[in-house]
Amino acid sequence: MTISISKCCREDLPILQEISIETFDQTFRDQNSPETMKAYLERAFNAKQLEKELSDPSSEFFFIYFNQELAGYLKINTDDAQSEKMGDESLEIERIYIRRTFQRKGLGKYLINQALDMARSQNKTMVWLGVWEKNEKAIAFYKKIGFVQNGAHSFYMGDEEQTDLIMKKHLF
Repeated sequence: MTISISKCCREDLPILQEISIETFDQTFRDQNSPETMKAYLERAFNAKQLEKELSDPSSEFFFIYFNQELAGYLKINTDDAQSEKMGDESLEIERIYIRRTFQRKGLGKYLINQALDMARSQNKTMVWLGVWEKNEKAIAFYKKIGFVQNGAHSFYMGDEEQTDLIMKKHLF
């Protein structure tokens, strides 16, 4: 078993778009209407939007490979790229998306540890993320590794308002 991580660049845009749509759809299709999913996927993962995110110096994407196969990715944000104002001492984990066939192999924890290491190397004191209130498996996973719920914010799937729990982990 070999796990490796590589930082994404603009040339990775088509693959990033493909895996974003695939993993988001697999994870949330059953809880949302087809129209809502279609609208969200087209808005959040169109090439122009992803290129903008890839170009932001305060955001970084990392692909994770399992036995040389692309298994998922991580997106982190600092400074003004954070989806909530949490301050300069914070790092946001905006996305951890793992393809269904690679789930339950420890890759999510591997990516969390990558984000925590990056936060420490940048002298951040806190890592935070938003997780859908109905994603019980993810919430349990985050709690198990030391994240604590500390609020909530709205997340829009098309016109539908949903609630993401804000979970934080203090580093120092």
